[in-house]
Amino acid sequence: MWQDLKSEYTRVRDRPILDLFQKDGRAQGFSVTAGDMLFDYSKTNIDENTRAALIDLAVSARVAEKRDAMFAGAPINDTEARAVLHTALRNLDGGAVLVDGQDVMPEVRDTLARMAEYSDQVRFGPVTDVVNIGIGGSDLGPAMAVQALSPYHDGPRCHFVSNVDGAHIADTLRGLDAKTTLIIVASKTFGTIETMTNARTARAWMQDHGGDPKAQFVALSSNLDKTGAFGIPPERVFGFQDWVGGRYSLWGPIGLSLMIAIGKDAFGAFLRGAQAMDIHFQAADWHENMPVLLALVGLWHNQVCGYATRAVLPYDQRLGQLPAYLQQLEMESNGKRVAMDGSDLTVPSGPVVWGAPGTNGQHAFYQLIHQGTRVIPCEFMIAAEGHEPELRHHHDLLVANCLAQSEALMQGRSLQEARALMQAKGYTGAELDRQARHRVFPGNRPSVTLAYPQLTPFVLGQLIALYEHRVFVEGAILDINSFDQWGVELGKELATSLGPIIEGRASAEGKDGSTRALVDFVHRWRD
Repeated sequence: MWQDLKSEYTRVRDRPILDLFQKDGRAQGFSVTAGDMLFDYSKTNIDENTRAALIDLAVSARVAEKRDAMFAGAPINDTEARAVLHTALRNLDGGAVLVDGQDVMPEVRDTLARMAEYSDQVRFGPVTDVVNIGIGGSDLGPAMAVQALSPYHDGPRCHFVSNVDGAHIADTLRGLDAKTTLIIVASKTFGTIETMTNARTARAWMQDHGGDPKAQFVALSSNLDKTGAFGIPPERVFGFQDWVGGRYSLWGPIGLSLMIAIGKDAFGAFLRGAQAMDIHFQAADWHENMPVLLALVGLWHNQVCGYATRAVLPYDQRLGQLPAYLQQLEMESNGKRVAMDGSDLTVPSGPVVWGAPGTNGQHAFYQLIHQGTRVIPCEFMIAAEGHEPELRHHHDLLVANCLAQSEALMQGRSLQEARALMQAKGYTGAELDRQARHRVFPGNRPSVTLAYPQLTPFVLGQLIALYEHRVFVEGAILDINSFDQWGVELGKELATSLGPIIEGRASAEGKDGSTRALVDFVHRWRD
């Protein structure tokens, strides 16, 4: 299948994307909707034949069978013998979901009800600030979502601490009132070294400044022994099961800070948006299935065309943290080197994912995207309207910039056009040619656009679920486990062993020369 797709790429490689629009209905035929969300992939070099070959790839990889197994609670994370059921956390209207013969939905609903009751207590009580302490999935998701839904905030201010660098916790706590601050410690095991170091620092700060840690700490964890030993009573512990991975956990207790910020009803709308995308993913035919088509476009660009990176470009300031969130979601999930059976992959795994909000990126790295020597597929996101009607002229300019960038990437500017521009400025001869060449845009660079009416809780839920399922489909086709993360572990292990060496309690003997020299440097400056 991959060789067939490589042949497809050879066939279309030099074809201008713009030529595809000579046929009527290109935009309509290569776009798809899910609810009110539109996914336009017409500005890629995918035609009917290529799309058919990509869909055949999905069929041959048994994506439908694997999808159904995930939703049914099968242990598809087979390196850890776990089900993968973040979808159950937003299964608001569905039936039973069985794991080892047990329906997990009563516990899911009970936890959601407890979260709603507690968030109301916090929202309508004396708490002015909430500090969520976590890292990875316990931080990136809620931090992103809280920022994204800031127009819906009517609860306490929310802050996020993740980095073990003392500057992060110090800068966050500075200026807060310890008597009216709630600390949420988010760690499934309640043993994540970075999170617990920050949590102990926050507890000491609260004690020193007149707060009551026994009443003002909450744990998002499944380890009741450790949370109890820390001083957090069971009624303020919200647990989740091992079938919810960290980077997929925003829908449950990890989303408590979001629920406190926007309220239980808006949080419910957020869940319903994700549920709507789940239903679409399960029901839509492949040629109309948004997560599947988004994944197939990604596979076409990365594994077939050889484009090593993917730029995520939300034209929405409030989605400023979405690229970082998607970095973990995609790169931790699909940054693997072996297939499910342990054999080496025969094609590259996932791309490098990066990006920033427009229009800021236009004045930073778009130069590389437009005129650099490497092709970088772009994923644009834009809302039809913003949340500030009095600033409609701002949003009009934002939309114009977003649409102009995808057009410019596809269309480019020829040497002939550049020469005409420079000739009009009075250049002649060799200088005319030189100046013109600097203003050539190769064009023919692919992009897709996600458009939606407005960034509401429902739409944000749709958007995140869309990318979760895109990751799943890509992993299913590549035959990798998208739900473990063994590549994270080695660095953690070595950091643990280096701790006593850095502190001066153990010798660096046995470490490599570079590590020993760097340890010596730190010790010299400390001494």
